[in-house]
Amino acid sequence: QVSLVVNVASECGYTDSHYKALQQLQRDLGPYHFNVLAFPCNQFGQQEPDTNKEIESFARKTYGASFPMFSKIAVSGAGAIPAYKYLIESTGEEPTWNFWKYLVDPNGKVVKAWDSTVSVEEIRPYVTELVRKIILKKKDEL
Repeated sequence: QVSLVVNVASECGYTDSHYKALQQLQRDLGPYHFNVLAFPCNQFGQQEPDTNKEIESFARKTYGASFPMFSKIAVSGAGAIPAYKYLIESTGEEPTWNFWKYLVDPNGKVVKAWDSTVSVEEIRPYVTELVRKIILKKKDEL
């Protein structure tokens, strides 16, 4: 599977546009070959203050989020979870705000990272290309 790893926040200026676009991408390409992996984080502007249950409920009810939602974590600094340390080491890019996006190929290789200002629509071609490669590979194996 191709994964788009995103540190999400419920009270950010980017919340509405990103959640809508992330869910659309999930709807269009998931869940067999692609998943958005959402990691709530309260490190930037204290914009994810709620409990894990409240965060998930907000995302599911407000945006129909069907992608995996993980527990609230730290994504930068000494307290960053190992998965984010790997993403940062692989790209040399550490999140400085909510809605940083990391594209990970099916082998676990981090392909690219984008900051909050880059829209999901702008990165859709990168995601689509990786998903297309999986489908073509599976087709060749048949």
